[in-house]
Amino acid sequence: MNGNMLIAHGGGPTPVINSSLFGALKEARQHPQQIEKVFAARFGAEGILANDLIDLTEVPEDKLNNLVYTPASAIGSCRRKLTEPDYPLVLENLRRNNIRYFFYNGGNDSMDTCHKIHQLAENEGYDLKVIGIPKTIDNDLVDTDNCPGFGSAARYAAISALELSADASALPIHVVILEVMGRNAGWLTAASALYKDEMHSNLLTYLPELPIEKKTFLNDVKSAMAQGRGLLVTVSEGLKDSDGRPVADTGIEDGFGHKIAGGVAQALADLIIAETDLRARAEKPGLLGRVSIAHVTEVDRQEAIAVGSFAVKSAVDGQSGSMVSILGHREAEDFSFTLRLVPLEHVANHERKFPLEWINAEGNGIKSAFHQYCLPLVGSSECHFLNLREGT
Repeated sequence: MNGNMLIAHGGGPTPVINSSLFGALKEARQHPQQIEKVFAARFGAEGILANDLIDLTEVPEDKLNNLVYTPASAIGSCRRKLTEPDYPLVLENLRRNNIRYFFYNGGNDSMDTCHKIHQLAENEGYDLKVIGIPKTIDNDLVDTDNCPGFGSAARYAAISALELSADASALPIHVVILEVMGRNAGWLTAASALYKDEMHSNLLTYLPELPIEKKTFLNDVKSAMAQGRGLLVTVSEGLKDSDGRPVADTGIEDGFGHKIAGGVAQALADLIIAETDLRARAEKPGLLGRVSIAHVTEVDRQEAIAVGSFAVKSAVDGQSGSMVSILGHREAEDFSFTLRLVPLEHVANHERKFPLEWINAEGNGIKSAFHQYCLPLVGSSECHFLNLREGT
C-alpha cells in the first residue's frame, strides 16, 4: 500500500522517546515504495486535530542521529484526550494528507487513542495501518515485559536514592524523604530501593499499591532513626492514606482527567515534624527523572529504537490494530529481548500495578524478586563510597 506516514507523541516524554522516533524514521526510509512522505504531528493529538504536521521526509541523516541524545520530545507531546466529536476531524486530516501508516508513541491513554483511530478507519472503510509504540516511565503498560523509558528513569531514581542515602548517613540530623514520580503504579519508587545493599543509611519505601497508615508510618520512622545511621524514605507521588485518599492532593486534573499528584514528601515531612521530635526535609526531583539523558541506559535506548523500527516494519507488512510488546529474556546477569505485537484492545486503558508479592510484609520495603527483574534494565550503580566514619 502506497501512502504517507504519520507519527505522534502522547503524554509525558521519557528519556528515550526520541530514540523510538529515530527507530521509526530510520525504518520508514527502508520502504520508499510504500512510504512516500513521513510526517510528525506537532504536539501530538493537538497537531493531528489542527492539521499541524512536520515534514520529516528529508531530514539529513546526521540530524536524525542526534535524536537518541535529545531529551524530552523533539516533535512535542500533549495530554489532550481525544473525545468522540474529535474523531471525524482526525480521519478527515488523515485522508487529506493521504496518511496510510499511523503510529502513536505513548502509554495506556495513548493506546486507547490508537485503538479508537484504528476502529474508526475500519468502520469508515479507510485503509490505514495503526500500530502503537509503547513508552512510559511508569512501566504500567500491560502485556509487555517493560516499557521503554522506565529503565532510564528507574536508574535516575536508584542513583538519586543511593546518593541521598549517603548524605542522610553523613549528616543524620533529619529524615530525608524522596518523592518519586508514579501516580498509581509504584515501579519507579520501587527502583529507588534497587541499591539498598550499598546504602549507608536506613531505607523505608512506600508504594501507591498499599495505603499508608499514619501511626504505623511514624513508628517505622522513629524505629529506623533510633538506629543512628540516618534514614532515607522514598515515596510515590500517588501515595494514599488508610482511607484511600491521596496523602497530598493538588486538586488539579490533567488533560486525560487524572488528578495531578505531588507534594507527598513535604506532607510527610510536615507530619514527622508535627508528631515527633525528629526533623525532616523533602526532596522532589520531579520531571528531572524523565529528561535525564545522562542516566539513559543502553538497554533502554536499544529497546526504544527497536520498538519504533518494529512498529513501522509491522505496518508495512500489513499489520494493524496492535501495540509493539517486549519479551524480556533474563539469564543470570544477561538480558536480551525480542518483540511481538499484542492487540490494542488488550492494552488500552489497562494499568499494570506493582506486584504486591514483591512488597515486604511490613509494607515499607521491596523484596529481592524485583531486583532480579529490574537490575538488568538499570545496571550496576557504578558508585563507590568510602565510609571513614566507621574506620573503613
